[in-house]
Amino acid sequence: MSEDRQDGLEAQFSQWRHYVQRRKELRTSDADELEDHLRGSVDELVGVGLHADEAFLVAVKRMGSLDDLSREFAREHSERLWKQLVLSGDTDGPARDTPRSRRDLFAMIACAAGAALTVKMPEILGKSFEDDPAFYGTNVALLVLPWLAGFLAWRRRASRAVVAVLVGLFAVGAVAANAYPLADESQSLVLTGIHLAIALWFVVGIAYVSDDLRAPRRRMDFVRFTGECFIYYVLIALGGGVLVAFLFGTFAAIGITPDTFVGQWLVPCGAAAASVVAGWLVEAKQSVVENIAPVLTRLFTPLFTAVLLAFLVALAVTSGAIDVEREALILFDLLLVVVLALLLYSISARDPQAPPGLFDKLQLALVVSALVIDVLVLLEITGRITEFGTTPNKAAALGENVILLANLAWSAWLVLGMVRRRTPFAAVERWQTAYLPVFAGWAWVVALVFPPLFGYV
Repeated sequence: MSEDRQDGLEAQFSQWRHYVQRRKELRTSDADELEDHLRGSVDELVGVGLHADEAFLVAVKRMGSLDDLSREFAREHSERLWKQLVLSGDTDGPARDTPRSRRDLFAMIACAAGAALTVKMPEILGKSFEDDPAFYGTNVALLVLPWLAGFLAWRRRASRAVVAVLVGLFAVGAVAANAYPLADESQSLVLTGIHLAIALWFVVGIAYVSDDLRAPRRRMDFVRFTGECFIYYVLIALGGGVLVAFLFGTFAAIGITPDTFVGQWLVPCGAAAASVVAGWLVEAKQSVVENIAPVLTRLFTPLFTAVLLAFLVALAVTSGAIDVEREALILFDLLLVVVLALLLYSISARDPQAPPGLFDKLQLALVVSALVIDVLVLLEITGRITEFGTTPNKAAALGENVILLANLAWSAWLVLGMVRRRTPFAAVERWQTAYLPVFAGWAWVVALVFPPLFGYV
């Protein structure tokens, strides 16, 4: 076999192994065993006259679905799930991994404590939430997310240049949140708070991918990280709610009402620290939620598809117009973002080797339905702006819907091609990862440019 062909084959083995290692049900020894079996099959097929690329594809096909293999290993070694729930590292790995896991745990605790302290620092310095709620509305992401970004940058051993970029972007965010004279009733105040949080989450993304900034695969890993971090945060919040309920109940039994402690310390500090803890959980215990999140996407994709189709049918039957007032705009934008999130996360969890199936057709119906609704909302917004003039809310909604329209339109085309077996799945994935900077850029534009553009109203 020629050297170039051998290099190409090794690259395929490397890509396949990376995909296998995302299945946390499989130990390193399991992955080694599967790779040995795959290499043996490839060598056998090359020996009977197949080209290396053909032999690799045939051998992978013979092995069957990696999801099936993962489930089989999980059934045989079900105790691993419990180990992953209670241990911070892979107990089956070499002993040298334990110090790293311990360092990650200590770093997480330090960053979580830093986030909890920072979120209380303005009040300690005399700026309470009751006196200036607008300050907290625009600054909450600045008080918390730098600690999560710092933890991820430390874990990735980010270079000094990347750290400097992170610090610079958070400094720009601080300017956007505090330099503009925004009144409490200003539309720009709400827009800045929402879009600055989104922009700074993408800064966290830079810290996440700092070990390989240019790799599209790492951007998709960040999409997966976002979804899993959200799930963990919700679970922590639910547990925190139970804790607060027990706290009130037990102390009430002895005549003490811990309102001040819960409202001023436990809830804000716990919420801030939980963001770092959730990020650490995703990094340390991915397999626990990796098995849940794809199930959630498969559950909610058909449900959201049914809701959107029902809405379009009702709109056609009633011949009514879509309300584009502020609350309705937020609702429709949120709906489109949820649709995009379902698409992104299902892409991140999909087996690239799997043929198109019923779920892909459901995704196509979901994206097309969202696309039609986006067009209708855009027409209504444009009509209102033409008739009554623009406002910060309408301008932001117009830009966001245009950006979503472009993404959903090309996504629908690519998913259609994939369902018809004319477009590879990789094209859908590349499109979504390449589009992430567009979302980040628009969030920065709204946070930095809109307030002065609209006279801080």
